[in-house]
Amino acid sequence: MKIGTPKEVFEGERRVAMTPDSALQLQKLGHECLIETGAGAASGFDDAAYTAAGVEVVKTAAALWKAADVVAKVRVPDATEMKKLREGQTLISFFSPVADEAKMKAAAKKGATVVAMEMIPRISRAQKMDALSSMANIAGYRAVIEAGNNFGRFFTGQITAAGKVPPAKVLVVGAGVAGLAAVGTSTSLGAITMAFDVRPEVAEQVESMGAEFVYLDFEEEQQDGAATGGYASVSSPEFREAQLAKFRELAPDVDIVITTALIPNREAPEIWTADMVAAMKPGSVIVDLAAEKGGNCKQTVMDEKIVTENGVTIIGYTDFPSRMGTQASTLYSTNIRHLLTDLTPQKDGVIVHNMEDDVIRGATITHAQAVTFPPPPPKVAAIAAAPKKPAVKELTSEEKRAAEMAAFKAQTKNQVTLLAVGGALLLLVGLFAPASFMQHFIVFVLSVFIGFQVIWGVAHSLHTPLMAITNAISSIIILGALMQIGSGSFLVVLLAALSVFMCGINIFGGFLVTRRMLAMFQKS
Repeated sequence: MKIGTPKEVFEGERRVAMTPDSALQLQKLGHECLIETGAGAASGFDDAAYTAAGVEVVKTAAALWKAADVVAKVRVPDATEMKKLREGQTLISFFSPVADEAKMKAAAKKGATVVAMEMIPRISRAQKMDALSSMANIAGYRAVIEAGNNFGRFFTGQITAAGKVPPAKVLVVGAGVAGLAAVGTSTSLGAITMAFDVRPEVAEQVESMGAEFVYLDFEEEQQDGAATGGYASVSSPEFREAQLAKFRELAPDVDIVITTALIPNREAPEIWTADMVAAMKPGSVIVDLAAEKGGNCKQTVMDEKIVTENGVTIIGYTDFPSRMGTQASTLYSTNIRHLLTDLTPQKDGVIVHNMEDDVIRGATITHAQAVTFPPPPPKVAAIAAAPKKPAVKELTSEEKRAAEMAAFKAQTKNQVTLLAVGGALLLLVGLFAPASFMQHFIVFVLSVFIGFQVIWGVAHSLHTPLMAITNAISSIIILGALMQIGSGSFLVVLLAALSVFMCGINIFGGFLVTRRMLAMFQKS
């Protein structure tokens, strides 16, 4: 079948749904690829690159829509593009079925199949097709870059001859895909980073990235992210008040605030209020990633950057992924390619729209002249529910004392048992073994005990504890060899000399290797 990608008509859109690399992969599935001339220019992919990849370059959008069996694009089609959609054709793009219900019904009436990329269910198998996560990842990264571009200081702290520069303090509100990308970028730039989310299960993810999770002094059982496909849910009024109180406490101290809080199919909740903006220092920056849905800060102006009376910059851009057109196009086209791989199970160039498949059914909003939105819940849970951690019971002083006594008794019992068994074995050997054997055996046992204590008592002055222990073992072997080297037997002298030689190599080699390894970490 022919997969076509038109040039995006949305003003300022730099992304494209097909790259030369993704086109090569689609051709391996048996498809032919078409591209409108100039469609990839804004993302750094010229027509020559597509031609070299075996893609047919079509001069006009009308010709492409007419020739293509499957149209893959980025933005929601406008009214003109909807008129070009025909019966039996498949459209793959972002569609926003809730906001664009009229277009969805028009596509169903025409008999076209529409696959909305934002409706890809959040299940493990569909992660490779999750365009929302791909674009949110870029948006989180770009938000930090935009904040740095408008912030008047370094992110990382420095001590220079000209004075001390304190590190920037960044607060990320909402630790979803975009939030975690912002946290990772901010920490890598050296800022002191804090993050907050209503889902308690993301705290470990935030802390593993080197940031501090902001906890509330408020006891409320929050809904697990597994129940909402990994998205945040509406909190109680009491929880919201505790959240706002915490933000008011942090506002005078933070330099950069990045808000990413969204609830599916709802207006963005207000979480950074006007009094918090007023409390921030002049020169501070707010990047509102929820601007398209009304903004987490109601002073945000969509697609604009404003400066408040107290000198706080509020950025409300909605095209963060598009501002990194090459990277965004590469990721989005890969999402499209993986979706088409599932739609082409035999890799023979024939699209099979299997409505029994969780991923395909979930993303399909019109099919066979019917509106199929909203989809049924997937058969597989979106993410695994976090296991309930049992509450840790605080022990009283009497209970702690009793537990310590029980542990001491158990340890004593084990030691007495070992001594008794060892003594019985020695007694058994003594009853049958000759006296000369027992003398040597006792010396052997004492040597093992002393050697063990000596080896494990060696300070780890070498590069690793293992090297220190091996050197200690070699030293004891040398000591034993030196005691035997004066023996009258030539064989014993030879073996002792070889032991000293080989263990000497081990010891000196250990110090030499340690010196070279430590030199790797020295600047001079």
